[in-house]
Order: sequence, then C-alpha cells, then structure tokens
Amino acid sequence: MTTKTIEPIKGGEFIIKSTAAENVFIPEELSEEQRMMADTAQQFLETEVWPILDRIDALEPGLMQSLLDKAGELGLLSISIPEQYGGLGKDFLTGMRITEVLGAGHSFSVAMAAHTGIGTLPILFFGNEKQKEKYIPKLATGEWKASYCLTEPGSGSDALAAKTKAVLTEDGKHYVLNGQKMWITNAGFADVFIVFAQVDAESTPDKKGGFTGFIVDKQTDGLSLGEEEHKMGIKGSSTRQVFFTDCKVPAENLLGEKGKGHLIAFNILNIGRAKLAAAALGGTKRVCTLSVKYANERQQFKLPISKFGAIRYKLAEQAIRTYTLESALYRLSHDIDLKEKSLLESGMSFNEAILKSAEEYAVECAILKVAGSETLDYVADEGVQIYGGYGYSAEFPMDRAYRDSRINRIFEGTNEINRLLSVEMILKRAMKGELDLMTPAMNVQKELMGIPDFGNGDEALFTREQKAIADMKKCILLVAGAAVQKLMMTLAKEQEILMNAANMIMETYLAESLLLRIQKSVTLYGEEACKEKLDMMHVFFYDAMNRIANEARTAVNSFAEGDEQRMLLMGVKRFTKYANINTKEARQRIAKKLIEENRYCF
Repeated sequence: MTTKTIEPIKGGEFIIKSTAAENVFIPEELSEEQRMMADTAQQFLETEVWPILDRIDALEPGLMQSLLDKAGELGLLSISIPEQYGGLGKDFLTGMRITEVLGAGHSFSVAMAAHTGIGTLPILFFGNEKQKEKYIPKLATGEWKASYCLTEPGSGSDALAAKTKAVLTEDGKHYVLNGQKMWITNAGFADVFIVFAQVDAESTPDKKGGFTGFIVDKQTDGLSLGEEEHKMGIKGSSTRQVFFTDCKVPAENLLGEKGKGHLIAFNILNIGRAKLAAAALGGTKRVCTLSVKYANERQQFKLPISKFGAIRYKLAEQAIRTYTLESALYRLSHDIDLKEKSLLESGMSFNEAILKSAEEYAVECAILKVAGSETLDYVADEGVQIYGGYGYSAEFPMDRAYRDSRINRIFEGTNEINRLLSVEMILKRAMKGELDLMTPAMNVQKELMGIPDFGNGDEALFTREQKAIADMKKCILLVAGAAVQKLMMTLAKEQEILMNAANMIMETYLAESLLLRIQKSVTLYGEEACKEKLDMMHVFFYDAMNRIANEARTAVNSFAEGDEQRMLLMGVKRFTKYANINTKEARQRIAKKLIEENRYCF
C-alpha cells in the first residue's frame, strides 16, 4: 500500500492559500511511543521537580545540576540528537511534545531548554565533526551542561552590535576574547559556553573578521562569572554575567564560519521560538488545571466559586486560548517535520535539513512565540484572579506561575521584535517573488468595487468559519496592500502599523489552525464528541474577528484620509463580519465540561 505524501504550503503562504483539514496534524494523532515518552516526562515533573520547587527557587547548590543529570538518564536531554552522537534520534514532532510537557517545570524547564536548545544545537548544527564528537555525546547525557552567551549590556535585540572582541594570536593557535555577556542562563554551572564575538580582521591572515561563534570550555583561563542575578521570576534558573579577560580559546573551537555567527544565532532562534511556544503551552495546561481545581474547592456564599458566571468565563477563556495555541503549535510542528523529512529524502544533511525547515517557517515560529508567551501570561494572570487573595500569596502556586510566565515575552527576541519580524519576512518574501501577495491583493481591491457576497443561506457545518478565514485574509491583504502602496519605503519605520498587521496575521493563523483541527476532529470522532470544541471555535472566531476589525481600523486611520480612508474602512467592515454568537452560553458549556472533569480536559 502506498501512502500519499502531503506537501505542506510554504512558510507565510497561509495568508494567500487555504489548507485542507486532512493535511494538518492534530495532537490527538500522536503515536503510542510519543505518548509513552510524554508520560515519562510528566512523571519526572511530578516526582522530581514539582515537590521541590521552593528548593529550586532558592538556588540550592548542585540541585539543578542533579535534576539535569536525572533527566539525562531518562533520555530527556537527547530526544532530538542523532543516535550516532548518543541521542535518541527522534523526530521534530516528538521533541516538541516533550518540550511541551516539561514546559510546566518552571525554572527547571528554562535550564533544560537552554541546555538542549541554544546550548547544544549550535554545536550539533554548525560544529565540525571533531567538535560534535567531542561535545555532543556528553551534552546528550547531561555529563556536560551548556550555556549560550549572546546578550551584552549594550546589545539585546540588536545582537549583532555585540562588542566582545576576539583577536587571533600571532601563531594562529588561539583567539583571545575580551568582553562581557549578561543574562546568561545556566552560567553558574555550565561546562560549555557558546560565545559570540567580533573577530578583529586585522589579526587574521585573510584580513576578514566579523560576528563569529566560539565554543569556550569552563576551565579556560580568563573566563569568570558574576554573582547570581536577583530576578522577578524563574528564580531557580542560574542567571549570571560572564566575563572574558584575555581568555585564550583554541582556534579549533571557532564554531561555523568566521564572520557568519549571525547564521548560528538567527537559525537557532527560529527553533527556539517554536520550542518556547511549546513550553508555554505546557505551562498554560498546568495553570488551567490548577485554576479549575481551586474553583471547585473554594467556597463563597455557601457555593463553590466554579458555580459563578464570572469565574466560569475565566475558566472557559483560559481553555479556549490554550486549545487554540495547541492547535497552531502542532500544525506548525508537523509542517516543519514534513519539510525536514522531505529535505532529508532529497539528500540534504541532517543539520541542513532541520535548519532549512525551521527557516522556511520562520514567520510561523515568530507568530507562535508571541502567541505562546501571551497566552501563558493571560492564563496565569486569570489564574491569580481565580485564586483571589491566595493567588497573591507565595504559599500558593499562582504566585510562581505569574512571575515565571513574564520572561517569555522577552526571551528569544521580544514580542515586539517578533511581531515586526513576522511582517518584515512576509514582505521580503513577496519582494523576492517567493510569495505572490500582489495578485490576491489586487483581487481584493477589485472585489470591493463589486456587489458584496451575502451568501446563499448555506448553514452547513464550518461554512461560515471557512468564509470568515477567507475574509480575514482579504482584510490583511486590503490593509497591508494599501499601506505598502501609500507608504512605500517609509513603511519599515511605521512600527505601529506593522504591529497592527502582525496582530491581524497572528489572529488569522490561530483561527485557521483552530478550525482545521476541529474539522479533522469532527471527521475522526463525530460532531457530538466535539461539541465543546465547536463552542470554543465559535467563541474564538467571534472575538478574533472583532480584534482583527479593531487592528485594521486603527491601521487604516493611521495612513489614509478622505475617500481612500472611507473606501478602506468600508472594506474592513465587509471583511470582518461573523455570525452573532451567544458567547455567554458557549463559555458556560465549556466551563461546565472543565468543572465536571476537574482539570484541563481538552
């Protein structure tokens, strides 16, 4: 029997192309092996991490290292590392599932993500064979711990402005590093540091330098650490400054190509953004369950507070946003996984295949990073509110959840940077001819001149949602197209308008992912089994359409006037219509299911 090969749409192409529900992956389809591995990760959290969260936050000496050692013994540090380097060699989808589960581990999840992601992957993807053979097996088991040194006091979002300098010695055997890095996760116990520095061109034989990556061992003379930072959250994560004072690094420890450090930094960030969304999802599910349990236990006016509409609204909204995030995350993960496997089959190396796959979907990675971090922030904030006064007490779990969630909007590029990047990357691809935005944008303008389509009264399941998705995309093309035409070269400076566009794009990707998942679920399990999920879809679409309409109007009013403004606003109104939904009753039904199950159950 031959299986049909699914060809996913290209990165960013969702704006102009539709996707069939049968072609998306939904988490309900995870294999038995993937579920068993996820159960192992869950049990590790329940037995090794959650019972000692206070000790972890107190930075008890040696504790985080011992947890990483135990995780290494279970294979949790080597999920995605090829077998030839001592890893389990599992696919991208499996790695994302494990990342999701362990994302509920507070400071531990940060330490682990830094080690397995930005600490290990630069060597795995950009190191030469000798470097991989030396470092990867020990990083895979956790015998060596890894850290990533990019940010400096004067360079955060503008990473390439780093001032740490590397000078090649006269004999060509060492690079001497001088500089300072800050906010370095795992710095207090790392054995291996991935460090970025500006190579002094004049010191090299070919007179070429620039932003370059290095592998620096902990025992290297001239490497020293600052004190542990006192942070708002993730207190159990070791965060220190790292200083390099005439630090002599062997020339063979140069990582990748000289002057091409940006390729390492930016490619690793694509994967890191997707994984941050996965970790955030794990956190949201945990907070949702804690919120439901507390609402069922807490009595006021002789009733559990889960009986009250205001609380049910919060429980339902937590679940809607979590389920929607999960739908988008596994859609993206599957697309990356398919692309990687396709490139491997074409003869591309493992390193190139995964990097090219993540780069292909860099737009979606940026979108998911923003959506994941902001969903977790929302869910944690409402969790505090559900707990009331106890939510503000450090004796209860919401205090830690609230503080720990906040960093995610800064990690892996701030959400503002990621919003701007998502639009910038789409426009760049359009200018290169990789995405044909012009034709559909012109068609939308022509459609505005015609008679509106009022539909044919067809109330078949999903008809109005499919039309809504098509209209959301038309609204993006209408507003963004008009902004490009009007502002041309100055658009890049109009960050507020770009933010409006980014939010419209994000809402559309989330809504479409949610629709595709529920369509597939109904096909697999039947409409009755998915009734609360259909409620989630209706509520999310109703609210998302209103959010898109507001973003679109704000953008139009920022650059258009007179007849042009009136025409564009008329188009926005036409393309942001959705059915009148009784969202109160829909949320009540969703909350009822959560309350009955006493957990996040979707």
